[in-house]
Amino acid sequence: MSLQLLPVILFLIALACVPFLIRWLKARVPSSSRLGGAQSRFVSAVAVGPHQRVVTVEVGPMHNRVWLTLGVSANGIQCLHTATAPVESQESMEIPTVPGRIS
Repeated sequence: MSLQLLPVILFLIALACVPFLIRWLKARVPSSSRLGGAQSRFVSAVAVGPHQRVVTVEVGPMHNRVWLTLGVSANGIQCLHTATAPVESQESMEIPTVPGRIS
């Protein structure tokens, strides 16, 4: 009788380990949302009406950052102005390295 229950017990143990396996994989695999944070950065926002804002965001690769000034309303988003990001802003976005560690 106990040999017939063994596959069921093993299946239940494997099923209980699934959440731990998912958490472990999330910690080891780079997520696109974590990478997306390095690709764009919120700079400022100003409300110009009840449903309108002017927003400045910084986007692009680290060596060629651009500031986009966007008009945001309930009807959509429109690019108002484009400018290169200041050098000090680009330097603050660089990923810090740990001495002695290969990245």
